[in-house]
Amino acid sequence: MAEVLDKFEVINDILVIKWEGGEESYVSLKALRDGCPCAECSGETDALGNLYMGHGRPKSAAGYTIARAKPVGYYALQFTWGDGHDAGIYRFELLKDLADSAD
Repeated sequence: MAEVLDKFEVINDILVIKWEGGEESYVSLKALRDGCPCAECSGETDALGNLYMGHGRPKSAAGYTIARAKPVGYYALQFTWGDGHDAGIYRFELLKDLADSAD
């Protein structure tokens, strides 16, 4: 069963997520930004499976701070980073994976 988000907040440099079942997850903002799922950051594949990467832009210190966070439907969060990047939509499964890989 997919995780359902209850609430979230950013405390210092950590995203704290409380899941509907009461479990909590913690993800560093660095891991969150470095794991951005957008096509520019993570690439995208064509119909033949070829991976195309964006040029990416160097990340400043502001690139690792969250200016805004908002839910996307009932399945994801979208962050606007301090450097203006906002293309990544972080599905709950990805957030859980990022938190689990930090343990």
